[in-house]
Amino acid sequence: MEPTTPFSRRIFLQQGVTLASMVASIPWFLQHSALGILPVDGRVTSHAGVPEDKILVVVQLGGGNDGLNTVIPYGSDDYYRSRPQLGIVAPGKNNGAIELDKKIGIGLHPNLTGFKELFDSDRLAVIQGVGYPNPNRSHFASMDIWHTGSSKGRGDGWIGRYVDCSCNGSPQADAEIAIGRTAPLAMIGSVSKPVSFENAKLFQWMGKDLPSDMADPYEAINRAGALEGVTPGSQTAFLMRTALDAQLSSDRIRGAMAKTPLVAYPNTKLATQLRSVGAMIRDQMKTRVYYVSIAGFDTHSGQAGSHGNLMREVGDAILAFQNDLKAQGNEANVVTMVFSEFGRRVKQNASGGTDHGTAAPMFVIGAGVKGGVHGTHPSMTDLDNGDLKFTTDFRSVYATILDQWMSEPSKKLSSKVLGQAYPNLKFLRG
Repeated sequence: MEPTTPFSRRIFLQQGVTLASMVASIPWFLQHSALGILPVDGRVTSHAGVPEDKILVVVQLGGGNDGLNTVIPYGSDDYYRSRPQLGIVAPGKNNGAIELDKKIGIGLHPNLTGFKELFDSDRLAVIQGVGYPNPNRSHFASMDIWHTGSSKGRGDGWIGRYVDCSCNGSPQADAEIAIGRTAPLAMIGSVSKPVSFENAKLFQWMGKDLPSDMADPYEAINRAGALEGVTPGSQTAFLMRTALDAQLSSDRIRGAMAKTPLVAYPNTKLATQLRSVGAMIRDQMKTRVYYVSIAGFDTHSGQAGSHGNLMREVGDAILAFQNDLKAQGNEANVVTMVFSEFGRRVKQNASGGTDHGTAAPMFVIGAGVKGGVHGTHPSMTDLDNGDLKFTTDFRSVYATILDQWMSEPSKKLSSKVLGQAYPNLKFLRG
């Protein structure tokens, strides 16, 4: 006799499911299968205190973005003394910085025209001097610290913990999606696991298709005889329905991405990822967090050209994404956070580049953002062994988003997710 109580659809989705085939028994492979699938028609439980219409998009700049040549302290003579070749000239000059705040003398990289448009329309918050105590200059160690939200860089990811905490141990299967070959540590919880795929065409059901002319796909599977002789509510029946979810989810994702977006996106890798995210948001998927990334920021040599190209790609891609959200009518529901694992050293090196540093700016973007410059730019003279001293703990950025955007403010979810309270930086509206 088949057991009917200990094995639930929610537990199955937490464990993960392969998209390879439909089976009629409970095999060992379930313990070694893929990370998860997406339910397709809202068959997930709503949880009190979680604003389900609010979405977070995370953009990772991999390699350590040079914050000083992203948000340029052109008012500081020490900046130009430290970077005689790499320093970006002041606004008003050829290839000069884009003015942000004349009073304090800071501007954007000249190729960040997309960010300037967002800044002028009050949709870009520039958060200065973000870092953490006792900084680690290893790519892997520092990225682990950012991903876990822990100074030790160990444990579950901060987004994964958010999903675990906000959903009372029964996270939505579609709560988090990463565009890429592997899911980032930030999205791995003790219970929750993200969906990750690099190309929608690869996220495809591999089993036999079911009849497409049925109004109710579950009725289709019954008429096809797949559930004949199967006990209702049993593990076998559950697997059958879960496998059908896989087929429908695969079809839905690929169908969403096949639609022409409402705005033109640049033909770049980051823009392609954000176009995919925009398509899924437009399709009203239940996903709460999307994660995309772009590499190439480890600019030890020949930085000027490569970093300039990356600045253009980031600014133009995110502007297109925001305009897409606006055209969809979804702009008020999405906040985008941009970060890198560390900044670069203050002084340029002998190879026309910069080496691993510490503090750097973060960006938070959206209609729900209080646009402008937030926080204090690190001193260019009071340095820590040649590196900037951080003025804002990155976990305060996380805490602000968790408490003001991803949960009800009264819940103070950030303390549970991050292990302690961090200041609210007030860069979000409401």
